[in-house]
Amino acid sequence: MFELTLVEVSPRDGLQNEKTLVGTDAKVELVMRAAMAGAQRIEAVSFVNPKVVPQMADAEALMTRLLADTGVKEMGVSLSGLVLNQRGLDRALEAGVDEVNFVIIASETFNQRNQGASIRQTIMMFEQAVRTARAERLYTTITIGAAWGCPFEGEVAPEAVTSLAETAAGYGVDEIALADTIGVGDPLSVEQRIKAVRASVPDVPLRCHFHDTRHTGLANAYAAWRAGATVLDTSIGGIGGCPFAPAATGNIATEDVSYMFDRMGVSAGLNLGKLRKAAAWLERDVLGKPVPSALLKAGGFPVPVTHPEPFIQ
Repeated sequence: MFELTLVEVSPRDGLQNEKTLVGTDAKVELVMRAAMAGAQRIEAVSFVNPKVVPQMADAEALMTRLLADTGVKEMGVSLSGLVLNQRGLDRALEAGVDEVNFVIIASETFNQRNQGASIRQTIMMFEQAVRTARAERLYTTITIGAAWGCPFEGEVAPEAVTSLAETAAGYGVDEIALADTIGVGDPLSVEQRIKAVRASVPDVPLRCHFHDTRHTGLANAYAAWRAGATVLDTSIGGIGGCPFAPAATGNIATEDVSYMFDRMGVSAGLNLGKLRKAAAWLERDVLGKPVPSALLKAGGFPVPVTHPEPFIQ
């Protein structure tokens, strides 16, 4: 059992904000590269309106390919799908995912833009949806988005987050995730908010999703882990962003997070070399542009030179 779990979200949250459509073949390869690097939980798809998020239009086709001929299930990988409503859940069940991630936003304006519904409407819908997912033996997560701030309303009160967490726990979800959707969190507020949620719902595992919009992502990941969140969302290459959040930028890079925790002696069970190769492949062959990953540029901890060249003055 590893001390930290990294949920690989590059196939979903990583690609969803890319303007150039990425084909199903490349998505299959991305999932498999993540799996071969050691990822055990991968958020592969999103069952949302394809007219709104065209990048996710092939969710069913991708799941069919993954389940049919890749051997990913034999590798022990749990495949997750994000859903926003009952229609999305129906599609997820039909597609054969292992996990569903329901999303609700902690601010009314953002929830309306992201879900097309009020917070109250979303909560009411999720009550039955979670019950259905659990009856189908799916692992269930409710992610509370904009948990540290909203691009439309500004500060989000801690009480709004804990209230939603209490509601989610009351539905019997397996996991609650807090997402810094626009990357405004800082380590102290991360620690405080996680401790507040932990005090309100002590028996539900906590997961965190950080964006590195203002380069606080790694610090926030460390603070979250210290505060008791043992599951973190990360994205190979650091790609990603929310289509409905202005100036949204990428997630924290899987390889950067894995390197940091490895150096701390905390294992997530991932292979840094394979993660770097996956990030390089994404940059070169899929996106055709630089990705934010620091480890891709700098490499891991330098290997000492056994016989250095003599210094000549």
